[in-house]
Amino acid sequence: MPPHFQREQLERAIASASPVETLRARTGNDATHGNDAAAKRGATTAKRKRELREWEEKHGTLLDLSAFDREILPLIRNVSLTELARATGLSRRYVSVIRRGEKVPHPRHWTSFPQPLSSPQAIGDPRRCRSHRPQFGSVSAGAVRSAGLLEFHILGPLEVVGERSGISLGGRRQRATLAILLLNANRVVSIDRLADDLYAGAAPVTALKQVQRQISELRKALGSTSVIETRSPGYVIRLAPDQLDLSVFEELVADASEAGLAGDPRLAADLLRQALDLWRGDPLADLTYESFAQAAVERLQELRLAALEHRIDADLELGRHEELVAELDQLVKDYPVRERLRAQLMLALYRSGRQADALEIYRHGREALLDGFGLEPGPALRQLEHQILAQDPSLELRLRATAPSEEPARTILAAPRDEAGTSRLVALAEPLMSLPGRELIVAHVVEDERELVVAQEMLQPIREQGQATTRIAAFTSVDPAADLVRLATAYDVELVLLDTQELTVTRLPKDVVTLLKESPADVAMVAGAPVDWSGGDGIFVPFGGAEHDWAALELAAWLGSAAGSTVRLVGTRADPARGQRDASLLLANASLAVQRLVGVIVEPVLADATADSFLEALENATLVVAGLSARWRTEGLGSVRRSFLGARPPVVFVHGGPRPSGLAPRDARTRFSWSLAA
Repeated sequence: MPPHFQREQLERAIASASPVETLRARTGNDATHGNDAAAKRGATTAKRKRELREWEEKHGTLLDLSAFDREILPLIRNVSLTELARATGLSRRYVSVIRRGEKVPHPRHWTSFPQPLSSPQAIGDPRRCRSHRPQFGSVSAGAVRSAGLLEFHILGPLEVVGERSGISLGGRRQRATLAILLLNANRVVSIDRLADDLYAGAAPVTALKQVQRQISELRKALGSTSVIETRSPGYVIRLAPDQLDLSVFEELVADASEAGLAGDPRLAADLLRQALDLWRGDPLADLTYESFAQAAVERLQELRLAALEHRIDADLELGRHEELVAELDQLVKDYPVRERLRAQLMLALYRSGRQADALEIYRHGREALLDGFGLEPGPALRQLEHQILAQDPSLELRLRATAPSEEPARTILAAPRDEAGTSRLVALAEPLMSLPGRELIVAHVVEDERELVVAQEMLQPIREQGQATTRIAAFTSVDPAADLVRLATAYDVELVLLDTQELTVTRLPKDVVTLLKESPADVAMVAGAPVDWSGGDGIFVPFGGAEHDWAALELAAWLGSAAGSTVRLVGTRADPARGQRDASLLLANASLAVQRLVGVIVEPVLADATADSFLEALENATLVVAGLSARWRTEGLGSVRRSFLGARPPVVFVHGGPRPSGLAPRDARTRFSWSLAA
């Protein structure tokens, strides 16, 4: 126990039901703690290390929480993680550890030094805790962070800021290397992927040495504070949450979401404005034309637009509809097929007494959707039009002030090439559409307008037999891949189902490569007969732990949970001759990750590391879901995966995109990326 711990202080806090003071008393983090004073003085690295050594000598590496747990933990559990983290200076992760009754983390793992509260009751009101959040890039944040830590900015041109000034970076490849690591902060990026991204899939034979040289020069540029570590099979950049502007943006948006759910639109709007103020222009503006950045930039722009839409929702709840009309009018012109922005403009106009203008905005939106994709507006926009025509009282501000905003549908996009392909994709999507809040868009792209009538007739039975949340579209295109990316972006699609041909060739077709590179969502390439969910031994996933293997596992778990099917992970047996152990530990870790999130049975299957052995293991599968190789640009499917096409069951090859998959929790949609592997 800390020497300055006062039992009376704890008992007073418990008696007054003050969870923050209780927690701070329990952990020894009172306002007189030396760390706080050191933070205010801008302690040097040496001073911080000395303080940590002294802290360890007094208290040990961890604090024991065995005493008084029955009194403390019930109080803490009734307070949100965000409020506790703000008030104590601990990260949300470690506050959650404390709430579970585990041990208090060592202070070197805190995201900031503990800060004193102006009042013990501040924990009960999020607005009174705002002043305790360090602002990114501000003097106060610099004082709170450990001296010497760098800030990394990607919400604009790539930028690194030290204690006193910006840090000069090298040429295009060095900046691109840093950007790739930052987009995957705290996750290992393989050397193969770095080389592939840096050279747009055409890496030279010297790629390994080139990547090593870029990393070495980056470490020199960042100096003694370099946070780039070597971790097999590549490198990882280790950052605290307040070192990357994207992480700060995500936390502010998450806090705003909590404030909105708590019925405080004013705080939500303020937090979202803080988040949007972090943007200095287009993300990675100096690397926009790099091939690796295309999908990532698109995803970042989505996050900004989503935060903007949430801020507008909060402003509408606060009665600021007249102020919003001009802003929304410009946004709708910039994003004509984004239905949520159009709905917000219609509502703002209606509340401003401009019913005719609101209906005109709907008509223009319907024309844009029909002309661009052959799609009718979604159910939410159509319902809003009917409510405006009927002058529905529920649209009035006084009746909607405390009503939660409607969650947008989670969309799957299917892109068949012919009637057989339509059957394959719809059969795969069917169990996913049984889940609540899902929408299916089936889009058939043709080259000649004379094919449109036939395409529409082919799709019509899907609309008639499917659910109300199924929409169909047929349109001509000179660049089908680009238009499918545009459709996936406009409708916040979680999964693109692609009817693919010519997968047996060495390289993937050009339009498929474009779609894989630029799609913000996971892409599933479907081959073989339509899946029969009533037969087979479940969904089999060949799994080696690579990036796209995790995306394949997420899709398999999503399908398994919807269809009630077992998921089987197929890994390699041990190879004593090469000194390689079997994959059972890897499969066990993946299995635990799935079971933690969804109640799906996951079983391991081991096979020899040969194509024939894998084919034998997959023979009785209901469906095979496999991730693409990291070298898909140059090798296509690769020889082993290509052999899966000879198996009896249908096969799905998955490429992971930056947008969280359909398996991700709903709150993950405000994050740049999400993975079971995290």
